[in-house]
Amino acid sequence: MVPENAKKKIGPVIEELKKLYPDAQCSLRYETPLQLLISTRLSAQCTDVRVNMVTPALFARYPDCKAFAEADQAELEEIIKSTGFFRAKARNIIDCCNQLLERHGGEVPDTMEELTALAGVGRKTANLVLGDAFGKPSYVVDTHAIRLTNRIGLTDSSDPEKIEQDLRKIVPESESGDFCHRLVDHGRAVCRAQKPDCENCTLKQYCDEYTKRGMK
Repeated sequence: MVPENAKKKIGPVIEELKKLYPDAQCSLRYETPLQLLISTRLSAQCTDVRVNMVTPALFARYPDCKAFAEADQAELEEIIKSTGFFRAKARNIIDCCNQLLERHGGEVPDTMEELTALAGVGRKTANLVLGDAFGKPSYVVDTHAIRLTNRIGLTDSSDPEKIEQDLRKIVPESESGDFCHRLVDHGRAVCRAQKPDCENCTLKQYCDEYTKRGMK
């Protein structure tokens, strides 16, 4: 549920994040929608930095959807092993690419319904692909977004899908993708999970958590 004052504060929060992170973008390196889809799958329980270390060799070995669909699972597992949960990830990537070939001619679809019907693809991944690969409105709710939206007071839910729906109600579609990338940047730089730098945070005047802690 969207808190009562969330609609009032969202505008100033968006503008402040724009000032702080004017060039915010996805930190995963990719050239095609398929590469972004696979990179996002690999990033589950893994840092983007690590994924970016793995994907150059991965995409050189498997240059297209057909190559991934026909991959030997053991070989694929070895290449992506350092990203963690590599067996499940390899299996899902192969299954997903087979589905892409069968249902979409090897192309990544550009709708939420079609993306989330693919093996291993949830709403977070689908939103990222829709926003960054296809330029569509997207509300990516990762651990940073969950933490920051709750601390600031933009939602009172910890469920990613409910948070996504809350953000859809208050964040304009034209701002959605960049806003979510900026939450990630701010979560990494300032509003960290363990030691948030509240005193130096320029969002503190809008932050419910800051007020609750009696810092204001």
